[in-house]
Amino acid sequence: MGKFVNLIKLSVGTESVEDLEAWQRHRSKQIEDGHYYHVTRMWPKREADVLNGGSIYWVIKGEVQARQRVLEFRERIGQDGIRRCALMLDPEVIRVTPTLKRPFQGWRYLEPEDAPMDLPKGRENEAALPADLNRALAEIGVL
Repeated sequence: MGKFVNLIKLSVGTESVEDLEAWQRHRSKQIEDGHYYHVTRMWPKREADVLNGGSIYWVIKGEVQARQRVLEFRERIGQDGIRRCALMLDPEVIRVTPTLKRPFQGWRYLEPEDAPMDLPKGRENEAALPADLNRALAEIGVL
């Protein structure tokens, strides 16, 4: 597969992974060719690296909790005439080991070695640690 890079983004207003999935599948009007897409203002300069196996990691309630493969980038021109980037996403939402992440604006690159691990099959529905406990463990270096 070669070198790839991921993206990381806050899922603003999302309360849970289930909420993210429901938004993408049932409430969003951003579906094309059977795939949800997320529109962002900036086009990734490392487009080829992202498309070489990268995912978008979703930060929900201060924790990285899930990821989706990025399949393609498509141009969108807004009503204001500004060029934007539609991230075409694989429908499968993969849960990852919850990892704390401070707020940031827009999206960032996330190197594979810094990305949280996927949860093993069968553990996707296990309850995560409470956010306060997870935060406290991270502060003392346990997580």
